[in-house]
Amino acid sequence: MASIIPLRGVRYNPRIVPDLAQVVTPPYDVIDESAQNRYYERSPYNVIRLEYGKTGPADDAGNNRYTRAGETFSNWLDSQVLVQDRQQCLYLYEQQFTLRGRTYGRRGFFCGVRVEPYETGVILPHEETLPKHKKDRLELMRLCRANFSPIFGLYPEKEMVSSLIIAKVMQNDPDISFTDELGQAHRMWIVRDHTVINPIISIMEQKHIFIADGHHRYETALAYSQEIGGPGLHNYALMVLVNLYDPGLLVLPTHRLVQNPKGIDPEALVSELGDVFEVTPATVGPHGFQVFLDDLEVRGKGSFGLYAGDGRLYWLSLKPGGDLDRLMPADKSPAWRRLDVTVLHSLILEKYLDIGSSERTDEGLIRYTREESGALEKVDQGEFAFAFFMNPTGVDELVAVAEGGERMPQKSTYFYPKLSTGLVINKL
Repeated sequence: MASIIPLRGVRYNPRIVPDLAQVVTPPYDVIDESAQNRYYERSPYNVIRLEYGKTGPADDAGNNRYTRAGETFSNWLDSQVLVQDRQQCLYLYEQQFTLRGRTYGRRGFFCGVRVEPYETGVILPHEETLPKHKKDRLELMRLCRANFSPIFGLYPEKEMVSSLIIAKVMQNDPDISFTDELGQAHRMWIVRDHTVINPIISIMEQKHIFIADGHHRYETALAYSQEIGGPGLHNYALMVLVNLYDPGLLVLPTHRLVQNPKGIDPEALVSELGDVFEVTPATVGPHGFQVFLDDLEVRGKGSFGLYAGDGRLYWLSLKPGGDLDRLMPADKSPAWRRLDVTVLHSLILEKYLDIGSSERTDEGLIRYTREESGALEKVDQGEFAFAFFMNPTGVDELVAVAEGGERMPQKSTYFYPKLSTGLVINKL
């Protein structure tokens, strides 16, 4: 199945960049203009200049964020700000983080993964993509001939043999260790020993890979591979692979801020939703909005939060015994029809608010957010009409949908934390 290779990774030269916390970033798609400016100011060598450079009013075909990224990448290689490892390596990677008072460690490894069309069943997607984002990433790849940001992949290995191999190496001191701006610890072990590398390659030959995060980057890498043609490193994409059964694998919800193109009265919307959902008014008590979200989690699958402004907060729970299959698209599998995110998009947004699949590509109509209390403020300030709050999609649900060859709406999953960009670069 999956074909992986060790890489001669390109990494920051510790003599010039001793503190990696100053130069790494999260993936480009979670970086807004404010964060972009912050990373630019943090270090003249911050990877933001490669991965997500600034645009300017004088940009043209010969001078733009992509050409500047290509020139900067070349200059940093020439001046040895970035250096390429002499040997092929696997880069074992651990992120340690705290969430709700509990500490986790997520383990995986950087490698090259041969890109395959989805139809082969080797690489399995689970989310829809947008053409404009792929166009942006493809232009960057053409001008730089590199992968700066790893795709996040999951592989199913219940036997945990690969995890035991990784854990044994991680008993040694890491080659790289730093703490980022969020207080998350990053540790990396550079493995050149083929008695470690080869067993992991053999395990992966029996596995397929689920894309957890980075669908646009994967489809871009595939398009680039097909564009270049022939053998070569352009047929491999930079990935971090994590065992599906890793205890540090967490999925968090992504909430939705939506407009009201239909112009429906909020009270009328709540009334209409009562045909399918049990609607329960709620309030934000003295202990804050987190209590509401905790209660939403307890209510579990088939439950949502709705905020309609002016303090109007509701729990929505699918009525027991309701004929959900009749209400959802008939051409989809039961696994797809029972996802919270597809119930929200196909039933609530499409049926009641006239926001269908084509309208969902309009970023003015829907915004995806991890900010909970901030979402309430944006509704109260009139930026959006409604906020819908979600429980996270389960990893088992992702697997069922992906193995069935179906896709969820955009931003159905949020694997926390994000991988760092800038630790390992794959030069094509």
